[in-house]
Amino acid sequence: MLARNAAIRINWPMTIETRWLVYPDGEKQETDRMLNAASMVDLNGQPLVLPLESARIIAYRIYKIRKIEERGQIDVLQYLELIPVSELEDLVHDFY
Repeated sequence: MLARNAAIRINWPMTIETRWLVYPDGEKQETDRMLNAASMVDLNGQPLVLPLESARIIAYRIYKIRKIEERGQIDVLQYLELIPVSELEDLVHDFY
């Protein structure tokens, strides 16, 4: 039985994980997706559906994933690199 004015301390382990896309210019955008290395995304961070309809898009590839852990918080940084047009042309669907 607890004393009348006894304080009860409950420590709930809580960790917040935040995922970020890091663009080549250093800008960061929060995302709800955890992507794999070598995943391809569009300008807005949405995964690309292959085959592509056109090579005239801005597309990025995840080249590095880094986790930064601090007390109660984990930041997952997903670094992007721009995919050159020559590579995108190889991913275009041939409609002929």
